[in-house]
Amino acid sequence: MKVTMAAKAGFCFGVKRALEMAERTAGTSQAVSLGPLIHNQQVVKRLSEHGIRVVDDLSEVTFNQALIIRSHGVAPSVYDGAAHKGVRVVDATCPFVQKAQRLAAESAQLGQQVIVMGDKLHPEVQGILGWAGEQAIPIQTVEEAKELPYYPHLAVLAQTTQLAENFSKIVEELKLHTGDITVHNTICNATAERQKVARELAETVDVMVVVGGRNSANTRKLASICEERTKTYLIETADELETTWFIEAKNAGLTAGASTPDWIIEEVYKKMSEMNENEMNMERWIESLQEIHLGARVSGTVVKINREEIFVDIGWKCEGVIPLNELSIGRPTHPEDVVAIGDIINAVVLRVENEEGYTVLSKRKADEEAAHERLDNVAASKEEIQAKVVEVVKGGLVVDVGLRGFVPASQIQLGYVEDLNQFLGQTLRLRLIEFDSSKRKVVLSQKVILEEEQALKRQQLLETLKEGDVVSGVVRRIADFGVFIDIGGMDGLLHISDMAYTRIKHPSELLAVGDEVEVQVLRLDHQTGKLALGFKQLKESPWLQAAVNYPVGSIIQGKVVRITPFGAFVSLGAGVDGLVHISQLSEQRVNKVEDVLKVGEIVTAKVLQCKPEEKRISLSIREAMADSTQTNDTQALAEQPEIQPVTIGDVLGNIFNSENQAK
Repeated sequence: MKVTMAAKAGFCFGVKRALEMAERTAGTSQAVSLGPLIHNQQVVKRLSEHGIRVVDDLSEVTFNQALIIRSHGVAPSVYDGAAHKGVRVVDATCPFVQKAQRLAAESAQLGQQVIVMGDKLHPEVQGILGWAGEQAIPIQTVEEAKELPYYPHLAVLAQTTQLAENFSKIVEELKLHTGDITVHNTICNATAERQKVARELAETVDVMVVVGGRNSANTRKLASICEERTKTYLIETADELETTWFIEAKNAGLTAGASTPDWIIEEVYKKMSEMNENEMNMERWIESLQEIHLGARVSGTVVKINREEIFVDIGWKCEGVIPLNELSIGRPTHPEDVVAIGDIINAVVLRVENEEGYTVLSKRKADEEAAHERLDNVAASKEEIQAKVVEVVKGGLVVDVGLRGFVPASQIQLGYVEDLNQFLGQTLRLRLIEFDSSKRKVVLSQKVILEEEQALKRQQLLETLKEGDVVSGVVRRIADFGVFIDIGGMDGLLHISDMAYTRIKHPSELLAVGDEVEVQVLRLDHQTGKLALGFKQLKESPWLQAAVNYPVGSIIQGKVVRITPFGAFVSLGAGVDGLVHISQLSEQRVNKVEDVLKVGEIVTAKVLQCKPEEKRISLSIREAMADSTQTNDTQALAEQPEIQPVTIGDVLGNIFNSENQAK
């Protein structure tokens, strides 16, 4: 029995990309996927061993976990829910599915009735319907299309894994239900190509084996296509193969769904080949697929690692060897950081045979070739990717995206970056902002992602924030006139006059950059986004007790804190100043306040007027002095000895007494 592998089988671009993103995420943070990442139990089990847990609802996700959106995509409500919980999203939605989501949303906005052809319960279809709005209608058959009423304007698109011929039949039926129809052919080219290759192979063999998850829509469609042409078996692993299936079969075909990893396909092929006693074994089959010549692309298994080279079994007479500088974009100190024994990798042949007889390979060049296609899709979809910083250079960072990517220093984060070395070895969230494959120019930005997230948080704050709210924030910048405080998405100004009831010369007397504070929203302009904050407003105003502490007629002491042409302000306590008008400085006429008082001088004054509601206290040094003089005069008079009154008789008596004595 001859076993023939379909030319296109196994992981599609979208699934492979989703797995790569998931593995990178799991390497840097706790990760969960919303539903199984792909429809393959074996792969999901492997991912769980790497720490990626499957959750069915956002309520199961905590803020410190990264939420991976699987390749099938989700509705906008999921992104909104994640943002509300503060959960970081790693969007692994297939670019082809993203295109379908975008077209569905645009069609709905144009007022068209959106029809989505596909499995109503499939997560991809559910996600597209979420983008199309509540009026969108899912259908799967021509019969369902016939039951639809007439619509003035129709827009129809398909689940990416649907059969092209079925989509065409439904479109023809829908034309009878509208006068204006827009057809978006969103069927994935890779899916259509796999179905075409599987159909052609099934027509030439006696038995067809389709490998993949039984709950995978694209795998079931492959099986249904093959069943129409030959005897077909759908399996998930090699253990399900039965020898009786191949009795009297001279030719057998093998294909796999887009969610089936290479290692499962190879196990199935090996077992099918071992059933063939007269035909080539698995090793010869691999060898026949891999022509070894300069520039050839080969795959193999890592079998040995040392400090300078990595040895790869490529099914050739000798192993292939990868020099350390051909392993990845940044020359790693430890090869084990990039590959491990047992890994199946792709490489490009640099030399067919070196002096030791080994084939010299480059994993770096193979990654670069694969990266070109991937980055083309990323550039079109504007999706977020993740990449590790491998080098710090003048003006920015070098990241590994398959190619050598450059992140300018100005595009790393929202604020100024002083030390670039702090990012070495870190994984950044990036968006492609410039890509020229011919010049190998790849420029990326993390800042644009952070700006979008900040803008979203800012919008959410503007919608919910109101004057009088008390919020927490972090001091980000200090100026002479106040401090700017980040309240979680937008900055507000805490003016120096609203920091304390006492007079301060500079905001740094109370706060420092990085301080966490509670402030009150004083004013909010929804149109301009300007936000005024208050700090002292959360404390009791000293003016509330001013009438008790400084009653009219009382004598107080205070320090002169400010002199103006019309008088002097005297500090009476924390946050309370009184004014001594120039007319109340002295009994004598005063031309200039500075002639009588100076800042810092301690004075005694009398309270003439106290109006706490107006935050005004009027003082008089003149009256305090007059009161003091009067008090002193009264006291001096009281201390004089008592004088007996003198009468005329007393005076005349004294005279007569004197005369008698003289006689």
